[in-house]
Amino acid sequence: MSTRYVRGIKRALTGAPDTPLVLLCNFEAEAQWARGHVGLPAPPANAARPLVAAMEELGVLLAGPDDTLVLSRPLDPGYRDYLADQGLVLPTVLVPENCLPGRSTTENALDSPVLLDQMRRRGAAGARLLPMGTTTHEQELARRCGLTLAVPDATVVERVNSKIYGRRLTEAAGLRPVPGACCETRQELADVLARYQLRLESGQPLVVKDAYGVSGKGLLVLENPTRAAQLLRMVDRRAARTGDDRIHVVVEEWLPKRCDLNYQVTIGRDGRAGLDFVKQALTAQGVHQGHLMPAELSAEQYRQIEHAAGEVAARLYADGYHGMVGVDAIVGADETLYPVLEINARLNMSTYQGGITELCQPPDTVALARHYPVRLAAPLEFAAVRRALDGVCAGRPAARVLVTCFATVNANALVPVGAGGPPEPFDGRLYALLVAPDRDRLADLDRAVRAAVTILSLAEESHD
Repeated sequence: MSTRYVRGIKRALTGAPDTPLVLLCNFEAEAQWARGHVGLPAPPANAARPLVAAMEELGVLLAGPDDTLVLSRPLDPGYRDYLADQGLVLPTVLVPENCLPGRSTTENALDSPVLLDQMRRRGAAGARLLPMGTTTHEQELARRCGLTLAVPDATVVERVNSKIYGRRLTEAAGLRPVPGACCETRQELADVLARYQLRLESGQPLVVKDAYGVSGKGLLVLENPTRAAQLLRMVDRRAARTGDDRIHVVVEEWLPKRCDLNYQVTIGRDGRAGLDFVKQALTAQGVHQGHLMPAELSAEQYRQIEHAAGEVAARLYADGYHGMVGVDAIVGADETLYPVLEINARLNMSTYQGGITELCQPPDTVALARHYPVRLAAPLEFAAVRRALDGVCAGRPAARVLVTCFATVNANALVPVGAGGPPEPFDGRLYALLVAPDRDRLADLDRAVRAAVTILSLAEESHD
């Protein structure tokens, strides 16, 4: 049976807790939405694409036994057996028969007649399509297969995922925003930077964010006036070259903070909304590293989050959106809560953790969801990961470690390298959920897992 969490999602999005879903975890959605918008002048960063695409495997944690998950590669057999051993009842996994490097899973699906026929049969039986975020590709796939989207169409979803939209919603709702401004032209950016000249001269940084940047990409920290002037010169050169002076960014003060937060709201088709959870987000240089559960908040701070969640949900629904919404927030060093730093009106990393925390995190325990970097000389078998982690919980009562994504470990090994000679070492990530009785023992467990994964990396490199 599905978890209470996924049954609640189905009830909100489809009206019934047992509606079968077809899931597509298209983590590249932001890149699609960004195509019609002008961001910071920087070359596109594609180096992490295979690894990011491989994160679609996280969908296996959310989907129930009556659901279908579409992946560009099948689950590793060893990892599939491991998940079953952990008590997860897995969905049906479908793989497009025509998969080409560099294409998204949705693009591969659109080019795979056998898969399309399988999805048509599911659509005829009442299944709904739930992408991580709707782009024109997922919209076309739904049309081709006769699948009703469980969430709004691409036009609505793209509009509400802009950081400019999110900041304006925050201000209109009367919520406390991080001090800053939205910019849609070169002149607006120049005016904002001029207003902040004294702040920059005093060494107080600003951060400039692309309207559709994600996880540290499309983010620039300006530490001084020189950096601000350099940015304007780059914007001017691009405008002269293209004849287009647009730039879609948000400029904000870089505030000292105690912690980052992430909370999720699910907005039903009928407009009813609920706050699903609040987590402490772990970040480094704007890049998401993981989540700590539960978050350390006072009763008043939690009340403010509840109020903000209701305001965000009501305004998104009025603008045509229903579905999951991940909201980033921060608690300042002075304990001031800024309840809306960014709105992600789509499925999020947190979304995929809901079912497994229900299954694996008992009451009055703490959990950490994070990834561990690995550097390998050759693809790693899951059996080696399982052996490395088997002993980690020994002697640690009530501790548990669950691998939540294995495909990302070897994803970059699939990137072609120059002909001849040994393969080049590559970087990967192992995603896991850790559970312990308290934060001290959770930190100890985290150190033990990190050590085990580090040994794995070194062992594989020694074969080179």
